[in-house]
Amino acid sequence: MEQLGYCARQVRQHDHDRFICSLFAPPAEREGLQSLLAFNLEIARIREAVSQPLLGRIRLQWWSDALDSVFAGQPPPHAVATALAATVQRFALPRAPFDRIIEARAFDMEDAAPADLPALVDYAEGTSAPLFGLALDILAVDQAAARAAARDVGIVWALTGLARAVPFHARSRRVYLPADLNRQAGLDVFRLFEGRLSDQRMVQGLAVVVGAVADVAQSHLESARAASRDVPAKAIPALLPATMASIDLERLRRAGCNPFMVPDPRRRVGRLLRVMLNAMRGRY
Repeated sequence: MEQLGYCARQVRQHDHDRFICSLFAPPAEREGLQSLLAFNLEIARIREAVSQPLLGRIRLQWWSDALDSVFAGQPPPHAVATALAATVQRFALPRAPFDRIIEARAFDMEDAAPADLPALVDYAEGTSAPLFGLALDILAVDQAAARAAARDVGIVWALTGLARAVPFHARSRRVYLPADLNRQAGLDVFRLFEGRLSDQRMVQGLAVVVGAVADVAQSHLESARAASRDVPAKAIPALLPATMASIDLERLRRAGCNPFMVPDPRRRVGRLLRVMLNAMRGRY
């Protein structure tokens, strides 16, 4: 199906890490995973694609309405929606996780920082964990240990991504670092927006806040891996992004928890080899 090819191209270009992980799934399931990731791209990139939050809310509502048609087997004329409808039908995917992702993404339209770490974790869980759960549905994995690990990996993936994306969000005058930690650390987000990091106090404050986010991500990573002995091998393609997140957390630590100092890690050979080795060993 051409729409599935379109999804693969979009994911390869814009979500390369998870594209690589999806390649370790069997071909039929791989296409389903890629259509799922393409749907996530459509939702996740709405805020950066619109000039006003209201337009973003309208786009989110469009996708919410589109899901009605997707689950009715009559998707709108949109390549990702068409591919997603085929995936939903083939793997009998539930509707609720999709709705939860859209609902959680409404926060992107607020242009406000999460109030505290628990609020940030809630956002990470809502925007990311359902996607990993749906990936397990596609892979026909329903074990409790795998489900718990998928939730943790989803949170790890989102928190690590948000920590890495601080420079990108700052350029758009957005911040996902917890507001209470910013105040306590003396981190002036308006100076962050302006890229004014020459002040050592700003650098230290950023390191404290990003370090706190990284600590929570690390805790969820350890929790996910603690269950690995009870996770079936066929779940590994869905959980492999934990390997990518682990690498990014290590690089963030080496940069002193300053995301402005972390080199772009995409498509590095060592990164891909580590994922390949974990896939071969049934690890994540």
